[in-house]
Amino acid sequence: MTKILYSTRATATGGRDGSARTDDGAFEVTLGTPKELGGNGQGNNPEQLFASGYAACFIGAMKFVASQGGHAKVPADATVSATVGIGPRADKGFGLAVALEISLPGVPRAEAEALVAEADTVCPYSHAVRGNIDVKLSVA
Repeated sequence: MTKILYSTRATATGGRDGSARTDDGAFEVTLGTPKELGGNGQGNNPEQLFASGYAACFIGAMKFVASQGGHAKVPADATVSATVGIGPRADKGFGLAVALEISLPGVPRAEAEALVAEADTVCPYSHAVRGNIDVKLSVA
């Protein structure tokens, strides 16, 4: 990176059964392990936070790409639903899998697919996980 335009800092305490908050106090969350991973399912978990962040960031990437010209405009009712799964890796430990379902109402399919493909190249979340996490993109 040549220049950092924004940074934030968050601190977690207690792991999956603790809490996390940003230093500026704008965001605070109680964390809980999902039942599927042996917890009581109370609170939010890192996968939910990652899914929310990736979905929001991907919409931002589509808007950026559209603003550069040559692609369809992102409609106000566009949505990205991110599914984040966690499971054991073959070697050891755990890994993630992601599926992004993109809806661009009123945008012809070919144009929507071109916009999504370009957004995938500029989205910082997509860039960060490329080669490490299986990400499936689908345009509704």
